[in-house]
Amino acid sequence: MNIAKPEKNQPVDISVVVPVYGCDECLIELHNRLTNVLNSLVEKYEIIFIDDSGPGNPWCLIKEIAEMDNSVIGIKLSRNFGQHVAIFAGLTQSVGEWVVVMDCDLQDQPEEIVKLYNATQNKADIVFAQRIDRQDTYFKKLTSRMFYKVLGYLTDTKFDASVANFGIYHRKVIDAVLSMNEYHKIFPLMVRWIGFSSISIPVTHVSRETGKTSYTFRALLKLSIDIVLSFSDKPLRLIIKGGFIVSFLSALYTVSIIFNAIIYGTQVPGWASVMVSLWFISGVLISIIGVVGLYVGKTFDESKCRPIFIVNELKKFDT
Repeated sequence: MNIAKPEKNQPVDISVVVPVYGCDECLIELHNRLTNVLNSLVEKYEIIFIDDSGPGNPWCLIKEIAEMDNSVIGIKLSRNFGQHVAIFAGLTQSVGEWVVVMDCDLQDQPEEIVKLYNATQNKADIVFAQRIDRQDTYFKKLTSRMFYKVLGYLTDTKFDASVANFGIYHRKVIDAVLSMNEYHKIFPLMVRWIGFSSISIPVTHVSRETGKTSYTFRALLKLSIDIVLSFSDKPLRLIIKGGFIVSFLSALYTVSIIFNAIIYGTQVPGWASVMVSLWFISGVLISIIGVVGLYVGKTFDESKCRPIFIVNELKKFDT
């Protein structure tokens, strides 16, 4: 099947950015469903698959799809840089007036793009896909809710656990996000930070048919730490508040000891209380130094000005 598409210099109505981590079994079906939906929706579109060097060999499939469909662009990263960096790699290649970002595992259904695109007629610059009935395991949904609650508190940002990357974004939103030069990229947080008008619409979310999620509890924990340290100074402010509280309680305890010694002649506790206090304060100080060290490390990452991703191979109609 060879699908003829517009020349590369013609304007594109919709770009679809799909980071690929494994999911080899889904790519052919995903491409077919995307082309069916997009052909019925707009005249000109492009589909961008980004191979993030995960398990399996999706790049061979991506190249085959790109060879038979001129609307497909394939990007192979030199190593695994993470989902959000892969999204940004795709965004840099996108030229559509509207950009759809979605996962490759078909839990985000291509047919829902019709709802998202139609909702842009309400003059919204961002339309988020809201997964009202998430088809994930109870543990996955629980850890996801915990992740977003803690993340929202520490970054002073309102998050909805039912909304992820899936959505449609106007070109000015994508350009604004791409203009943010920080090294650590978190797509949904950056979209919320830049503002612009947004709405959420309910979409159907289906269960995963193949493979398993790469977002384990450990991966979510690491991601949350990276997000908080990159986008918020609230942990430092909490440390300052904690320091004042410890100092205040210590002062009260000191007054209590002096009062009891003068009025009641109570003996001041000796070695055990001193050692416990010493261990406690030492642990607090080490934790504080560790948090500050993490912030210094993030600053060091930013100062190196390394590229956030490296493209190993690019497959498109004109190459």
